[in-house]
Amino acid sequence: MNKYTVRCLHCGEIHGPYSLSCRNGDDALLRAEYSARQLQPVDMPGIWRYKEWLPVQGIIEEGSGKTVTYKSEKLASELELKDLWIAFNGYWPQRDARMMTCTFKDLESFPTMQRLREQDEARIMVVASAGNTARAFSHVCSITGQPLLLIVPQESSHRLWTTHDDTSAVFLATVEGDYFDAISLAGKIASREGFVNEGGARNVARRDGMGTVMLDAVLTAGSLPDHYFQAVGSGTGGISAWEASMRLIEDGRFGSKLPRLHLAQSLPCAPLYSLKYGADAVEPECPGGMYDDVLFNRKPPYAIKGGVRDALEATGGTVYAIRNEEAAESQAVFEKEEGIDINPAAAVAVAALVKAVREGSVQPDDRIVLNITGGGQKRLMQDYPTKIIEPSVRVSAKDSHAEDMIVTMVQSVFGG
Repeated sequence: MNKYTVRCLHCGEIHGPYSLSCRNGDDALLRAEYSARQLQPVDMPGIWRYKEWLPVQGIIEEGSGKTVTYKSEKLASELELKDLWIAFNGYWPQRDARMMTCTFKDLESFPTMQRLREQDEARIMVVASAGNTARAFSHVCSITGQPLLLIVPQESSHRLWTTHDDTSAVFLATVEGDYFDAISLAGKIASREGFVNEGGARNVARRDGMGTVMLDAVLTAGSLPDHYFQAVGSGTGGISAWEASMRLIEDGRFGSKLPRLHLAQSLPCAPLYSLKYGADAVEPECPGGMYDDVLFNRKPPYAIKGGVRDALEATGGTVYAIRNEEAAESQAVFEKEEGIDINPAAAVAVAALVKAVREGSVQPDDRIVLNITGGGQKRLMQDYPTKIIEPSVRVSAKDSHAEDMIVTMVQSVFGG
């Protein structure tokens, strides 16, 4: 029996294991279905502990981290919650958390890279990012040597730091424009000969990798939570939590009710909030003025089959639009109570939890999982030297020659 199959959520047809979209042209996500109906962790490092529910055959042994879940005492007491669980993704050696990029995007990059290796993929992988995803893919490509073209908004390039001395596998292009401009340019280049797109939300490896946050939380706490909080840009993390929860219900040992999704975005640029509630939550100058602009995606996978809207409807979920002052206050509270620095995006999730408590959307006895999607960066930089990955080329999104310029330079570096 095959370890997994990949099925279209619209027509139900089974596709090849490495497919990204339906061959029938359905604008729907594909989903992995695993032959192992119960979750059985294996004795492997990092994320590979959950290998049986990841769409891979082998593993990348070096450099993989995993979520570390623990029951909160101090923050829980501050919020008068009795059953709050922190799913921490980052660097915190005291809790054996060792994601060397300090972001849960590592959970996407390692399974995605492993699937490419299993296909003997020699083409140059193209990744668009607002920063954290780029850092995660540069990390894994520096380990494996897979040629990588990163396309990042110029304003996000400061997030491209690394602990690796050798980053020769990484070619960084920055764009004068926003994340959507980077995505558009990356899509054009990835369609050309010699390049391959990693797939974004349509890649089951990315979604199931992020879904291991829920797996770790449920195995640690013993049951599915009543509520799940996460800050999101595209919302793919919310889809991933929903899909993982459905598998855990089918497992039969962890409960039968889906956790309610609480997804948080940052004002003034909260397109998911606007899409769900019809509110004017996106300003023309976005993504400027945000507490963390990694939480902005101009065209998230909202209305497609299996997308964010379906996840919210299935779970009775909600979306928050968080003001900067709310995020800053919540970040200070979390860091004081829990004793570790967190990334600004994670602070937005904490702010959503604070708001839910104040509004009575969660009750003191409810089981809650709070996904800290990134943390420990200040702590890591005390322990390890880091360096900024310098751009190899800078282009404007308005330049009609930008695509050709990047392709020519990349090919001169990697060949082809």
